[in-house]
Amino acid sequence: MMKLYKSLTFITVFTIAVTSLISCSDKAEKKQMLHKAVAMESRDECHLCGMLITRFDGPKGEVFRKETGDQVFKFCSTLDMFSYYLDPENKRNVAQMLVHDMSKMPWGSDSIDDKYFIDAKTAWYVLDSEKTGAMGKTLASFSQQSDAQAFTKEFGGKVISFAEINYDVLM
Repeated sequence: MMKLYKSLTFITVFTIAVTSLISCSDKAEKKQMLHKAVAMESRDECHLCGMLITRFDGPKGEVFRKETGDQVFKFCSTLDMFSYYLDPENKRNVAQMLVHDMSKMPWGSDSIDDKYFIDAKTAWYVLDSEKTGAMGKTLASFSQQSDAQAFTKEFGGKVISFAEINYDVLM
């Protein structure tokens, strides 16, 4: 009986310890993944092409890498951000990506509003619309698929998800 009691006590203590470790690990991982958008300033240059970000129309992007903590890489367009992200060396080191929700932010370089950043991985994108960004062709980003579809009715293009974006789409 004493042996059974010790076994049950050990299992209980072990289960509590493992659960606590997993819980702490999940919280730390979620904390690491939740970055707030960093304001786009007039002097900010695109991490990929070096152009001044705020001088151009369209959605912008921000990338946080796993190993750089709070350092943000800013992009003048979603096209540049995805060109950077799709490089295999970068892709595996990206912790979070943010893009503008163009259903809330007017298309224009002088109307950039950093409160309208959304998670790039859950966003919907419009490819090949008549609207252009810093690099010409860009991917218009939206938080809702219905907003992206409404955008295509006015400006043309095709609605795609984050998972569908690859180098062929960008070309």
